[in-house]
Amino acid sequence: MSKASFSLEGKTAIVTGANTGLGQGMAVALAEAGADLALVGRSAPDETVGMVEAAGRKALVIEADLGSLDPVDGIVQETRDTFGGVDILVNNAGIIKRNDAIDFTTEEWDAVMNINLRTLFFLSQAVARAMRDAGKGGKIINIASMLSFQGGIRVPSYTASKSGVMGLTRILANEWAQYGINVNAIAPGYFATNNTAALQADEKRNAEILGRIPSGRWGDPSDLAGAVVFLAAPASDYVQGITLPVDGGWLAR
Repeated sequence: MSKASFSLEGKTAIVTGANTGLGQGMAVALAEAGADLALVGRSAPDETVGMVEAAGRKALVIEADLGSLDPVDGIVQETRDTFGGVDILVNNAGIIKRNDAIDFTTEEWDAVMNINLRTLFFLSQAVARAMRDAGKGGKIINIASMLSFQGGIRVPSYTASKSGVMGLTRILANEWAQYGINVNAIAPGYFATNNTAALQADEKRNAEILGRIPSGRWGDPSDLAGAVVFLAAPASDYVQGITLPVDGGWLAR
């Protein structure tokens, strides 16, 4: 297999939630493989921009609150106006709310579902329409979770949303393969990011988590590089509808 199978030269990728953590790691990996980036978030991802540019690629910043559908069409149009098209979408933006299921509020439910599932679907739809109209196909990569496979505790809306992400990945793959669009997902395990700092600092919980991970460590955002580049590149042209765990073996236990 040639290196071209994993090259993203001449491609443009939209990555949501690219400010820090997993989104930043995946954005940088795509840039290092040759893609230009449209970085979407509630605030300017200045650090990520610097890392993308250091890799020799261009970065477009789109500030948007993905709790609403209002920015969706503008994200796609601004990316097309700047780069000429959209080849890759990484739906990384997401939030989590923790509360006992018996006490969970409608506000907590809606806040998570709006970003994690509703906006993910309609942004995917808008990008897929652009890809279809351009006639060149493309790659859509959703970010699922261990809780796409498991139930979890005290995160009912998050579990529902991430289970939904896995289901949507399958149906969109079924429908959009005819346009040359591949739709797949990545399910990260426990990664060391600012979002998991409290868990890492909890000595008891940290030990429990590490005790279940065969690799014996928390993931680093760079550990997603291979998966996201593979699913964005020509190497995965015959891969459709999968949810790929990148979890150090968590699910194997």
